[in-house]
Amino acid sequence: MEIDPTSRPVCLITGGSSGIGLATAQLFAGHGYDISICGRREAKLKEAGKLVFDANPSIKCLTGQADFDDVRQAKSVAERTIEQFGQIDVLVNNAANSPLAPFSEITSEMFESTINVNLRSLFYLTQIVWKQMQLQGTGVVVNISSLAAVDPFPGFSLYGASKAWLDLLTHALATEGQDAGLRVCSIRPGAVETPMLRRLFPDFPAAHCVQPRDIAEAVWGCVSDPDRYPSGQAFAITKQS
Repeated sequence: MEIDPTSRPVCLITGGSSGIGLATAQLFAGHGYDISICGRREAKLKEAGKLVFDANPSIKCLTGQADFDDVRQAKSVAERTIEQFGQIDVLVNNAANSPLAPFSEITSEMFESTINVNLRSLFYLTQIVWKQMQLQGTGVVVNISSLAAVDPFPGFSLYGASKAWLDLLTHALATEGQDAGLRVCSIRPGAVETPMLRRLFPDFPAAHCVQPRDIAEAVWGCVSDPDRYPSGQAFAITKQS
């Protein structure tokens, strides 16, 4: 497939209506990328779309409501983005389910939802984007992992295991994509000042949190500075880093 060299690059960000996803969308818009974001809540998504557009009124921002508990909706996000823009240059896999419960209290519903959102939907969406990037001969995938992938504290066994799977996928795809000109990185945030953090840990000290913009800057580094952020690696971002 021929890519129009005069067109803007395109960044698809899942879970883009708040927190890390929204900060990343705003940053990439500021760098001249057309943006596609998705989220579960329509009102929040519309608000996010306006904020992204405010970051750079010359770009286009596609918003799509989607619940990744339903794999079909995840696939539709990728397909709509390709249909709208004809290309995807950067994919940021940010959407995630984050159950907090002791292992003995994880319900079947919690388990299935986490598998659907964090593994199954991510896999199928990324596969669609990956095939498009192979046609283009270029592309970068950035997976938002977590320090829980290597150091899960009590209650985060399921979430941490899903992120460990994501980091292994990062490593495997980086190897597969090398000859095709595709790059894949993982970002492992520590505590980030997001609505998800406050929902799970309302009393966590704000002084120990990094900001969503800090994670967005690391994502941008994975795309713009391959020497500093080599493909196949996972990069921890904490208050001390």
